[in-house]
Amino acid sequence: MHTLSKEEAASRLSALPGWQIEAGELTRTFKFKDFIAALAFVNRVGDQAENVGHHPDIDIRYNRVRLGLVTHDAGGLTTKDFELAAAADRLV
Repeated sequence: MHTLSKEEAASRLSALPGWQIEAGELTRTFKFKDFIAALAFVNRVGDQAENVGHHPDIDIRYNRVRLGLVTHDAGGLTTKDFELAAAADRLV
């Protein structure tokens, strides 16, 4: 899988409100009503990630969940990252 150019990544980013590219990662922080809701979201994302074989970096801070996506094997952002970001948005 090839990495996306900066222009390709920026174009795809425009379709993902709330997401940004930070230090080469596609990131978003989600806020939930409490810790239990945040954990439930993480479990849904985990199931989706396992199904597609692409796993995000996940940071949980009480009711906030930060996802960081990058295709380590390819050395940068790929379509897999943007597809999983869109899937995470649908799981909220």
